[in-house]
Amino acid sequence: MKWIEVSIKTTTEAVEAVSNILYDAGVTGVVIVDPHDLTVSNTSNHTWDYIDESIYNLEYEGAVIKGYLSQSSDLNDKIKLIEDLVNLLPSYGLDIGIGEVTTLVVDEEEWATAWKQYYKTTKISKNIVIKPSWEEYENLPNELVIELDPGMAFGTGTHETTIMCTQELEKHIKERSTVFDIGCGSGILSVAAAKLGAEKVIAVDLDEVAVNVTKENIQKNSVGNQVTVRHGDLMSVVDEKADIIVANIIADIIIILSKDIKPYLNQEGIFIASGIILDKLQDVKKALTTNGFDILDIKTKGEWAAIVSKVRDERHE
Repeated sequence: MKWIEVSIKTTTEAVEAVSNILYDAGVTGVVIVDPHDLTVSNTSNHTWDYIDESIYNLEYEGAVIKGYLSQSSDLNDKIKLIEDLVNLLPSYGLDIGIGEVTTLVVDEEEWATAWKQYYKTTKISKNIVIKPSWEEYENLPNELVIELDPGMAFGTGTHETTIMCTQELEKHIKERSTVFDIGCGSGILSVAAAKLGAEKVIAVDLDEVAVNVTKENIQKNSVGNQVTVRHGDLMSVVDEKADIIVANIIADIIIILSKDIKPYLNQEGIFIASGIILDKLQDVKKALTTNGFDILDIKTKGEWAAIVSKVRDERHE
């Protein structure tokens, strides 16, 4: 499969704004190369993983942001819109550096092959281990191994937000739990929920690529009897109720979900939300409490937060 890599040379200051422009244009993952952070970040479904910057042969001294678009009839319109919006950022007081937008046709197979030398087996919680299929690994007693290979739009599953969500699933899943994974991306949290003993898991994503990747990872990890994948949004493709809903997305979407998600949770159901940049933490907390949730716990890792909340029992109020 061919993808169009849209590359934007900018500044550290403008990274978040430029990333949002790419997301609004329809990319499902961005790569951020920032010498000031000394990292390369690959974000998929709004979660970030880290790889060696040498694979990109970076020569520009500022930040470079790369997003991936599939080839489509409106591709040129999307690229023009990205250029226009980037050029508009200085009017909001942001220094965008040179703000240069370039494109490159990238073959998915070549891109994925380049990842292999940097993607290693990683333990992300007490019991969950993420392993690429090409590595050998002998798991210890009680370790649950998930095979997950990176694709063009998805990372390795070792970003802080994924780790926090997995750790919270590990705490709250019970033997007969039903779990919804909203914005499932690569399906890592759905697979983890199944491996941790959930009786039923429903994975939902608006992105058809994500749905297909999730289906592949479900089969690869032999959890097809527990996990169902649905293409669409929560309100249009789900009519069941869950004991746990996990959403590793972005703060603004979590705020929207907080208004509509209660009918999909059993009484005292648990909502695990991550992908929350620290600057947005208070906004998400306010939205949850306003919409009938009690905050049980807040975890932070790096610049990210995860909130665990429970449907408020209004019978005793």
